[in-house]
Amino acid sequence: MKNMLKRNYKVLVLLLLLAFASCSFTTKTFSDPDKDKLLIQVITFVLQQGHFDPIAMDDRFSEELFSDYIEGLDPAKRYFYESDYKDFEKFRTSIDDQLKVSDITFFNITHERLMQRIAEAKEVYKEVLSKPFDYSKDEIFDTDTDKTEFVKNKKEMKERWRQQLKFSALSYYDDIYTEEKQKKEKDASYTMKTETQIEQEARDATLKSIEVYFNDNLEDLKREDWFAMYVDAIVGEFDPHTYYLAPKSKEDFDERMQGKIEGIGAQLQKRMDNIKIIGLISGGPAWRSKELDVEDIILKVKQEDEEYPVDIVGMRINDAIKYIKGPKDTKVTLTIKKLDGTIKDVTLVRDVIELGETYAKASVVKKDGKKFGIIDLPSFYVDFEDYKKINAAADVKREIENLKAEGIEGLILDLRDNGGGSLPTVVDMAGLFIKDGPIVQVRSTGEPKEVLKDRDKSITWDGPLVILVNELSASASEIMAAAMQDYKRAIIIGSKQTYGKGTVQNVLNLNNLVRNNASGDLGALALTTQKYYRISGGSVQLEGVKSDVKVPDKFSFIEVGEKDKSNALPWDEIDAADYTTWDNYFDYEQTISKSNERMSKNPQLKLIEENAKWVKSKIDETVFPLSYAKYKETLALRDDESKRFDAMTNYQTNLTFESPAYEKELFNNDTTNLKEKRDRWHVSLSQDVYVEEALNVLEDLKTSFNIKKIAKVKE
Repeated sequence: MKNMLKRNYKVLVLLLLLAFASCSFTTKTFSDPDKDKLLIQVITFVLQQGHFDPIAMDDRFSEELFSDYIEGLDPAKRYFYESDYKDFEKFRTSIDDQLKVSDITFFNITHERLMQRIAEAKEVYKEVLSKPFDYSKDEIFDTDTDKTEFVKNKKEMKERWRQQLKFSALSYYDDIYTEEKQKKEKDASYTMKTETQIEQEARDATLKSIEVYFNDNLEDLKREDWFAMYVDAIVGEFDPHTYYLAPKSKEDFDERMQGKIEGIGAQLQKRMDNIKIIGLISGGPAWRSKELDVEDIILKVKQEDEEYPVDIVGMRINDAIKYIKGPKDTKVTLTIKKLDGTIKDVTLVRDVIELGETYAKASVVKKDGKKFGIIDLPSFYVDFEDYKKINAAADVKREIENLKAEGIEGLILDLRDNGGGSLPTVVDMAGLFIKDGPIVQVRSTGEPKEVLKDRDKSITWDGPLVILVNELSASASEIMAAAMQDYKRAIIIGSKQTYGKGTVQNVLNLNNLVRNNASGDLGALALTTQKYYRISGGSVQLEGVKSDVKVPDKFSFIEVGEKDKSNALPWDEIDAADYTTWDNYFDYEQTISKSNERMSKNPQLKLIEENAKWVKSKIDETVFPLSYAKYKETLALRDDESKRFDAMTNYQTNLTFESPAYEKELFNNDTTNLKEKRDRWHVSLSQDVYVEEALNVLEDLKTSFNIKKIAKVKE
């Protein structure tokens, strides 16, 4: 598999180079003004020749790019006027024609106008924040920008800024007012600040925050940064996983693929105007806090030596990370908006995150005198330079051997929140549970399918197996779950379906495609080049893997999967591979039926489902009061409503978790707080209803195995 992927990548680069050989620009020396045009030439050619399913760059493409790009430039509609939009609309159906001749007129016009409007906006927000806000006035603010039109004049623009800034200042006002009340409650002699003073401080904090955004971020952006956003918008039209890496972004990408990460241990992504948490690194400060979750939005960031936080809404992801990251042992306070709309401050102590903490870890589970094992796999990681040095398959195999030495009777492989990783490790890992055979099918455009097989006839674990998944289990996780499901080798417990990412990407260094390039670093392009399919023939694209035992979770009713992307590649299927289901005595159908019956009666899962529906209803709420009294009423109402879900966090199983013997020995010379990290993990597992049910399923599989084996012997 590894060699196949390398070969495909090299073939792709070679074909592109050969195609470029006849292009005049490959031998021409370009001056800086031509760099943008060169980049357009390169990326448009690569997209058409190298993408798995290239789309026609026609008028329809132009219209979609136009809408997405303008929305990306001004998502809150606080810069452009209706007249600007009408000026831009002249290009709605002609951007494709410009790209074909490397014309960047559309970018130039929108960029120049944006720079003008940003400069004007600085004067507007200063004027708005120079006057007090009236928090007794009964008015509302709608955060749904899809329902918002571009303003017609300066008066309307000022009013839009006033509402947005008042909404932002309102949270500062509440923080200061609440802190003053707490001081008064602790010390009756304390003289509280007046409402006028509090209102002034809230405006000052809002002004400082927005000036940091404008002065330290927007003004730091050079024309080439804005052009990189334009290029990313172009390539992003092809599918959600094709994206442009500007030179600096490529450096950051390379750094993330190796060494250490210093900060809070959270993976972030910008979605529209928001910075969202899309993953927590096990053992990191964010994970240890138990206060942060995937899909949380980070609104503000406050350093320990700063009086007020910085608002990062609307900020570029790289700029936001600058505030969130920091030296080891320093404190940072994040203002978080939870899925249900509640807002809370979380203070974390930054740390050095060793990549080893993102690797597989195992625990022995004791239930009713029996021992089982659970392996948590955050990703399908690999050392791309030396596969034998570090890869998830080898680590999982080692953990299985350690668990077998403990005498386990069943195994859980936890792939929840596992976003994928290296395909070669999937093939090797799946091979740990079957004798041999196909694992996944891969297809490139215009090429015959390639069936990737496990050729190692040895089996590391032949006992009962359960795989846990959720909506965030993606890519390589889906290959693993799908293969085990098709072989009837494991029972999949989790969400209605997994993420639904059935595509493979290669990162192309664009500089390798242009000879004698004197224009400067062109960056790189992450390009969707292949699609993978289950051995049964169907793709996991869009549809994901359907769980055998479907259970609700907090993501059940919100949009987090591939199916919710507007430009995702379609689902399709190819011929099935030649494979034989697992030859065993396990009664999968009866076990699944019993599990579904248990889950339908489980009060904890019913509560989780009710909470998921409530969270969705809060996400759909976009209208907020701007009067302080009603703002507090809204917060109090949400707090009261959320109290009925407190029991979710108090859930406790009768399971006992402990580290394998080899790991206990490491505790004796522990210099990385390994025991503390494992203890926290074990506490979390002991409160996990999904793990509890996985153990029940393992017991049922074991029982069905014994019954069927005895019946077979009697025959």
